[in-house]
Amino acid sequence: MGWVLLLLPLIGQPALAGEPTSPTARSQVPPGQPVSTAQAPGEAAASQDPPRQAPPAEPPQGAAAMDPDQSSGLPTMQFRGFSDVSYHVDNQSGTSNSFAIGQFNLFITSKLTDKISVLAEVVVEAGESNTVGIDLERLLLRWVPSDFLSVSAGRYHTAIGWYNTAYHHSSWMQTAIGRPLLFAFEDDGGFLPIHNVGLSLGGRIPSGDLGLRYIFEVGNGRASSSSLAEPVQNVVDENSGKAVNMGLLARPAGLPGFETGISVYHDTLTPEGRPKVGETIVAAHAVYQTSGVEWLNEVVYLRNATANDGPVAETVGLYTQASKRFGIWRPYFRYQYVNVPADDPVFPEVGLQHGPSVGLRIDVADAAALKFQYDRTERRDLTGYNSFAVQVSFTF
Repeated sequence: MGWVLLLLPLIGQPALAGEPTSPTARSQVPPGQPVSTAQAPGEAAASQDPPRQAPPAEPPQGAAAMDPDQSSGLPTMQFRGFSDVSYHVDNQSGTSNSFAIGQFNLFITSKLTDKISVLAEVVVEAGESNTVGIDLERLLLRWVPSDFLSVSAGRYHTAIGWYNTAYHHSSWMQTAIGRPLLFAFEDDGGFLPIHNVGLSLGGRIPSGDLGLRYIFEVGNGRASSSSLAEPVQNVVDENSGKAVNMGLLARPAGLPGFETGISVYHDTLTPEGRPKVGETIVAAHAVYQTSGVEWLNEVVYLRNATANDGPVAETVGLYTQASKRFGIWRPYFRYQYVNVPADDPVFPEVGLQHGPSVGLRIDVADAAALKFQYDRTERRDLTGYNSFAVQVSFTF
């Protein structure tokens, strides 16, 4: 733990009000910054906007542009990088404490015209086998003719709930060290279709101070024919049916920082050697974020119904997370619960997992944060365990 002590002298005096500090908000706004109302979260969720935050961390405005030849008339590209290094220890049988490099995330944007833009997110990461791979996490061509319609085509984060489109692949942007269990990535054992390939639409609904937004998405859905298959169907859909997701969000003008919404997702899965499974996911959220306070609440109900009057498996997952900023210090608390039945036809191995997390985030610089987190996890038919992690996350 000596390496952690070496970092402590980097901690400066508490930031003054209004100074850029750490991240924590819808569409990746730092926790120390007010949540932007220039474009509502629902619209960001549907269109997969790049992170919006105070300088210097915003990719579109704060990143260096690659401009080989202005006279050529070609659009420029803007880059922003994110990564982290962590140390983790727990008391599970058969595990070892380890240092780990996190995702090396390159966020790329380019404006083609006043209404058309491109967004890409490329992640280089190491897995439990210690091999390093490259993943194209997002690739979107976006057309925005007005505030009432934005259309994105490509690979996107599915707008199920709130967290999945508020935070993407940057740990620096998040208050806690990792994502809630409910929104774990597919290759980390998650049971929700976090990514999709297809079309994503969204925009404002004329509703005055109620601030309504809509979401509509259609895509290939996730693979289900084999547990060894790539979860995201990037090129070939294993069946002709398409996954559909619809959502309605509200961000009342009279309550700045508050958002509530609901979404309904449906897909048909085709597990190998088994009847088709109709999957329905209903997600609801209520979140409140200001420059100094964060309170996130989400619940998801997932129903997998086997065809021909077969068995029905019902999963419930939820989390609540609260934090308060004191200068550069941000203590936080999270409780999470996921209960996938043992007879679920797609993800029986997830099982029951629940417990609290307590942590502290320290913004040692405008572009770097030091986090400490303790977790207690209880499991069905297995011994519960404790874990502790330290992480340094940063943007560049």
